[in-house]
Amino acid sequence: MKLFLPNARATNWLLIVGFCSIGYALYMRYLAVEQSTIGLACQAGLNTWLCFTRQVTIVLFTYSVFGWVALIVATLNLLRPSLVLFALALAAASCGVVLYNVGLSSFAAGLLVLSLARRAPEPD
Repeated sequence: MKLFLPNARATNWLLIVGFCSIGYALYMRYLAVEQSTIGLACQAGLNTWLCFTRQVTIVLFTYSVFGWVALIVATLNLLRPSLVLFALALAAASCGVVLYNVGLSSFAAGLLVLSLARRAPEPD
């Protein structure tokens, strides 16, 4: 029985995906969402890329989109493990943990850990 374990190259890519998504989520949280000067400027009508991504991020974490996406993709990965689903769930869970969707995103991270104990899919 061969388990679903990424090889060294895939693990390096998953590390890059995880660190980049955590880094971007930290950037958005502490330098865009929680900065009062940026919030006031964006509410005053400043039309920049930062204000647009700030507004999109606020809408996404208000409706728990990060957590739900992470949970759905992690569940799909648990049912049929693949590296692409694992990377998507990892990115969504990382963003969700940093951006106020901790409950659903941490549950999705637990499902990701469980998916490593699953049997690898048979090649077609």
